[in-house]
Amino acid sequence: MSVVRKPLLIVEDDPALQKQMQWAFDKYDTVVANDRESAIAQVRRFEPAVVTMDLGLPPHPDDPAEGLRLLEEINVLLPSTKVIVLTGQNDRANALKAISVGAHDFCAKPFEPELLTWTIDRAFRVHELQEENERLQSMRESPAMAGIISRDPAMLKICRTIEKVAPTSATVLILGESGTGKELLARALHDLSPRKAERFVAINCAAIPETLLESELFGYEKGAFTGAVKQTLGKIETASGGTLFLDEIGDLPNSLQAKLLRFLQERVIERIGGRQEIPVDVRIVCATHQSLKQRIAEGKFREDLYYRIAEIVIDIPPLRARQGDAALLAHGFVRKFGLEQRRNGMALLPDAVQAIDSHQWPGNVRELENVIKRAVIMADGLGIGASDVGLGSDSAEPNVLNLRQVREEAEKHAVLRVLGRVNGNLSKAAEMLGVSRPTLYDLMHRFGLK
Repeated sequence: MSVVRKPLLIVEDDPALQKQMQWAFDKYDTVVANDRESAIAQVRRFEPAVVTMDLGLPPHPDDPAEGLRLLEEINVLLPSTKVIVLTGQNDRANALKAISVGAHDFCAKPFEPELLTWTIDRAFRVHELQEENERLQSMRESPAMAGIISRDPAMLKICRTIEKVAPTSATVLILGESGTGKELLARALHDLSPRKAERFVAINCAAIPETLLESELFGYEKGAFTGAVKQTLGKIETASGGTLFLDEIGDLPNSLQAKLLRFLQERVIERIGGRQEIPVDVRIVCATHQSLKQRIAEGKFREDLYYRIAEIVIDIPPLRARQGDAALLAHGFVRKFGLEQRRNGMALLPDAVQAIDSHQWPGNVRELENVIKRAVIMADGLGIGASDVGLGSDSAEPNVLNLRQVREEAEKHAVLRVLGRVNGNLSKAAEMLGVSRPTLYDLMHRFGLK
């Protein structure tokens, strides 16, 4: 397994000292520059997390003005980059001035390699912690959507739709194959709505026998039938003030479709065995893996009910159509199950990522979640390999398009897959793609990726 070395920019006009520093810091991917202009060019190209620089640069090596100017320009271009300035033994005043301008730290020349190495390592660590903190802060911005991990443009568009629809009272129909996360989106709709303080009640219309489903939905009065020893509220009434999630609505029996339609029109229910109309204020969210339009054509689903529940339709793409998301989700599941199983520090090895990325995932996210949970439990060490996930490559051939479309699709496909493989680390993604971070930003902007 190859180790990716971190880029370190060394700004030094003395060729002998350049070579000495490259030799001393060979564990990094060192890049050198000998003046301000070449340093700026290297910063734009490599976007290093850490820079070491001499304040005295050409054309006036005895004057720190050129070095201070470079420091200010780096702070504008890459505010997160940590700059370590190298100063003379008796040049404390300029060192403090550099710190005030934005330098991370300073060391006196001639430097001790061990001390400067320690200072560089610490700067890299601070940079990593700041990036991780920014990532966590961005996740906290929308807690209701925190469980939805994706870089796929279609999924991101769905998330924006959820945010727009949630504050309204519109009835929402969520379509998608089994395991795509329909209930997760339904809960996000509830959590982002004004009803979030009230109950979210879910019922699977396919999991309850038809003879019991009516009483589960509408409730019953005492003595309504044999065994009805007390008044019992149904799911609709229980969810009053909150959200009712009707999963697998396509399997709702015909006898109950008319009764549900009446409730959606009148917003009142009657318990079984009761005569009193009970008003209920509840938001309805439905989901199904079936084609309701086909069920309508077959006479198995009421068309008027469809238009009542489909005020807003959200169609979730299958995992195989979301380029890069399988690997991205897998990284998240490894962290989740590693914590649950007290196996912290577990990570996916490259061959496992390759296998995950190539699999078609007929069971979608639920299948992926189960595969990763098993791998976390069964893996011998902290590294999860292809043998632990137990998948083969079954990727399909791409569609034949014209040359420009082929190139653009290939670039987009590569960017999405690499972002998934490196778990969203843009520096690693740019390195794997063989481009600079600004180029990667341009590609992501062109393809509508965030």
